[in-house]
Amino acid sequence: MHDFNEVFIQILILLAIAIAVVGIAKKINQPDTIALVLVGLLLGVVNLPFPLIDHAEEFITQSEVFQVIIISLFLPILLGDATLKLPFHHLYQQKNTVIGMALGGTFLSFIIIGFSAHYLIGMPIGVAFTFAALMSATDPISVLSIFKSAGVSQKLSTIMEGESLFNDGIAIVLFQISSIYLLTYIEMGWAGVGSGVWLFLRFAVGGVLVGVILGFIFSQVIRFYDDYPFEIAVSALLFFGSYFIAEHLHVSGVIAVVAGGFVFGDYGGKIGMSATTERNINSFWDVITLIANSLIFLIVGLEIRNIDFMGQWNIIVFAILIVIGARIIALFISTMPAKSLNRKERILLNWGGLKGSLSIALALSLPLSFEGRETILLLTFSVVLFSLIVQGLTIKPLIAKLGLNQKEQENDVH
Repeated sequence: MHDFNEVFIQILILLAIAIAVVGIAKKINQPDTIALVLVGLLLGVVNLPFPLIDHAEEFITQSEVFQVIIISLFLPILLGDATLKLPFHHLYQQKNTVIGMALGGTFLSFIIIGFSAHYLIGMPIGVAFTFAALMSATDPISVLSIFKSAGVSQKLSTIMEGESLFNDGIAIVLFQISSIYLLTYIEMGWAGVGSGVWLFLRFAVGGVLVGVILGFIFSQVIRFYDDYPFEIAVSALLFFGSYFIAEHLHVSGVIAVVAGGFVFGDYGGKIGMSATTERNINSFWDVITLIANSLIFLIVGLEIRNIDFMGQWNIIVFAILIVIGARIIALFISTMPAKSLNRKERILLNWGGLKGSLSIALALSLPLSFEGRETILLLTFSVVLFSLIVQGLTIKPLIAKLGLNQKEQENDVH
């Protein structure tokens, strides 16, 4: 009982700091996720004598708790909430662009980063492609809040969020294949390529099937009720049920949550949700995602104290340049068929492909015995911090420079 109370107090302390930072960031009209990372960095680097914070940070980041909290608890929440908030008809309008970026763009990025990390940085092939999978996931949380405050068009917001929802699932599947099976498949030659493709399809298609079936079943359940607390509980059961059932069946839990959330939000919303339920279900998940994001991004900043950057600046700079270059090439090629996107919009989508907490959670999930784990942690943290701080803080000025807020565009039309 004593241990449980201590753990609870430690998490509560971190949450109190995180919520205070979010409150200040909102008052000064700055992205709260970036503010949280910066405060976490400050607390980590300055190393002030705050024993309770030290204990909380050590408990969460020096064990499997970080991975469990972010991947098993928060990831289904964040993905489920995003699918409810993103109207399916908006996504459907941009389906070709989103699919091109999420599928083609993610694979291209994975291949370019993997081979570049192997040949330019000298990472072993298995380590290089594991790192590449981590860097193929994008985190739209910070970007979308900036897009919203800057008045960026619905089209660009939908593309950015849609790409992230799908490429997170794809990146996790690629990570699992790279970190566990890649070397075996390389030894098998072309037969290994076939095995890898089959494993990927099984993960992805299996995840979609689990999500669609559960989304349909839970949508039927809420048809018989007009009781928003019950329907909120049903949505939570869907998000976690999709994830854990899919993982138990050895298919993609992330893809299952996304598929289930879209079916529940669109089909279930039409046949079973009143306006009151829809408003309350969105409000509930707004609060939960605020708490989840607040903890995640503060912990990302705090974890800096456990990474040794000294003497590693050459490969850090190389890694950052490789990831940015891969994003530019992958996005340019994958959006070539998208005639509705102009050059300025492509520039913004490229710079807005931030890396975030999912990449770090996956890196920390690597077993201690994994060859190259320390290098992957070092480079993943470096790229994520660069991405969140440098790219995150320059997106708003870039939007203004490109004239991509809606007021500017309306003036151009008139």
